[in-house]
Amino acid sequence: MDQGGSTPVFAATAQVDGDHLRVVVTGEVDMATADTMLQTALREPARRLTLDLRAVTFFDSAAIYAVVQLARRFPGTLAVLPSRQVRRVLEISGLAGQDWFDRS
Repeated sequence: MDQGGSTPVFAATAQVDGDHLRVVVTGEVDMATADTMLQTALREPARRLTLDLRAVTFFDSAAIYAVVQLARRFPGTLAVLPSRQVRRVLEISGLAGQDWFDRS
């Protein structure tokens, strides 16, 4: 898709509140950025993780792999808040039925 010459900005920021970590991701999560998203989520010690992907504009197989790794690291305590694009990719991949997928 033509972005009008502008480069999509990727960012992954972490916010810690006790044992809860919230990682907010914006832009494109792909082969070049998925590991940064993953490492941002693993950098801080936490028992619960919310992965806020509501501002993600592109999500590929490397991003899916990173989310699956986080689901393994945070069993029963991961929540993924998807953008419309992320929701579609996870539905197509068969992962929308996972307990960590926010269906709202």
